Formats: sequence, structure tokens, C-alpha cells
Amino acid sequence: MEASIDRHCIGCGLCVSTCPSVFTLADTGVAVAVAFPSNTLSAVEQAANNCPVDAIHVEG
Repeated sequence: MEASIDRHCIGCGLCVSTCPSVFTLADTGVAVAVAFPSNTLSAVEQAANNCPVDAIHVEG
């Protein structure tokens, strides 16, 4: 499974605080995501649902 962050990310860090094993803030100030195991799906979906600019997309 994969999560992606689109260009609308404002770097608020909510996804990082919700699921730090999948999301991190890059040096550019926006979030990036890595592939994740299915046991973190709930936290990834929570981060996506709570993203204030709907920048997180879950695939797979």
C-alpha cells in the first residue's frame, strides 16, 4: 500500500503526528510518505481524513 501527498500540502505536520512511521516533513517543509504495511492502514486513513487540505491519497 502507498500514501502520496499532493502539491496542496501546507506542512502542518498533522499526518506526522498521527502516523510518524509513514509520514515525515521534508527539508522543503511539506510532508512526504513512504510505503506502509497494512497494519498501519487505520492510522494512515485517519491522517488522510484529518488532513486540512485533503492532500493525502491512499492507494493499493
